[in-house]
Amino acid sequence: MTASPTRPVWTAALCWLTVLIEGYDLVALGAAIPTLLKSQHLGFTPAGATLVATLSLVGVAVGAAGLGPLTDRFGRRWMLIGSVLVFSVFTLLIPLAPNVAVFAVLRFLAGLGLGACMPVALTVMTENLPARRGATASTYTMTGYHVGAVLTSLLALVAKDDWEVLFYGGGIAGLLVLPVMWWKLPESSAFLAAKEKGDTERFALRELLGPKWRRISIAVWTGSFMGLLLVYGLNTWLPQLMRTAGYPLSTSVTLLLVLNVGAVIGLVIAGTVADRVGIRRVARIWFGASAVLLAALSLRIDSGLLLNAMVLLTGVFVFSAQVLIYGYVAQAFPAQARGSALGMTSAVGRLGSIVGPFITGAMVTAGVAYPWGFWFFAAVAALALVAVLLLRRDSSGLRAVQSVTS
Repeated sequence: MTASPTRPVWTAALCWLTVLIEGYDLVALGAAIPTLLKSQHLGFTPAGATLVATLSLVGVAVGAAGLGPLTDRFGRRWMLIGSVLVFSVFTLLIPLAPNVAVFAVLRFLAGLGLGACMPVALTVMTENLPARRGATASTYTMTGYHVGAVLTSLLALVAKDDWEVLFYGGGIAGLLVLPVMWWKLPESSAFLAAKEKGDTERFALRELLGPKWRRISIAVWTGSFMGLLLVYGLNTWLPQLMRTAGYPLSTSVTLLLVLNVGAVIGLVIAGTVADRVGIRRVARIWFGASAVLLAALSLRIDSGLLLNAMVLLTGVFVFSAQVLIYGYVAQAFPAQARGSALGMTSAVGRLGSIVGPFITGAMVTAGVAYPWGFWFFAAVAALALVAVLLLRRDSSGLRAVQSVTS
């Protein structure tokens, strides 16, 4: 199938829906775990739930890293459709699992498909929009993640103890999107141009650490790791950190909603500003602001209005800072390497999504979560800032993007 310049709206909508499904699914397990433990379904214990949650994220990381090179070889369209299909089928099977072990394996397999969804969707969006809108392509697409998370939360409130509905809903949603993707999703013009030149099989994954790309790869991997550590660490433990600081439970839970509202606002602002003044510059400002705001949250704030404003601003900067890394990767790497580069950047970031909640949870267990939790997050944001300071303009990569997307 050839790329069509007349369908940018369909491309944007389908990529956004793909990321929405990921946001939906990654929150679905968290919403289901309390019910699984309460009912002791299949003999679920806290240890079993931890195993399932960890394998889910490992599957996502493996899927992101492993399917990236296939995207560069066989095309964006087929890999995006295939990844949604894999995720949907195995998600529908999860409620039928006969024991915790099979439940965990099915979550891992679903994660393989899910892991490819976001980097491939971001690649498709970047390559089907003008180069001048590269940052916007990434940040606007990622708003789908937070919309998916909100939808899961609302469905969980309705489903209550019927946790199976969450997984059936995710699997069915994915299957419903597939026919539309088959019909309306074009192949990337950048991929087709690279294929015509015979470049689709020339890039090996190991080249990301070769002389030409080593500095950029290490910098974006570090930034992605630190960025997702912050995103998942805060989303998992912010209410408990606030409770430890002495804030009421209702306030602590509300602040999590405020944080994610800030995330959506930040994604819209960051993409627009980055396309005007440059992704690197905005990423540096965003991570620097994140470090300052996270450190400031370690202070006891008696004013409810000021506290909500601080948390809102933290969400504005923290969540979109990490997404800007994806925008930079999409612009810096040529078409024949873009899927591999985005896949590995996402995969390394997923490791941060595992480490963040683990370290913060250890702090909570040790009774030092406040104020050390916020100081830890501030230090992580500072390390991410150091990483993006190493980024440089890669003129060859940017010319490749501009030549196929303008």
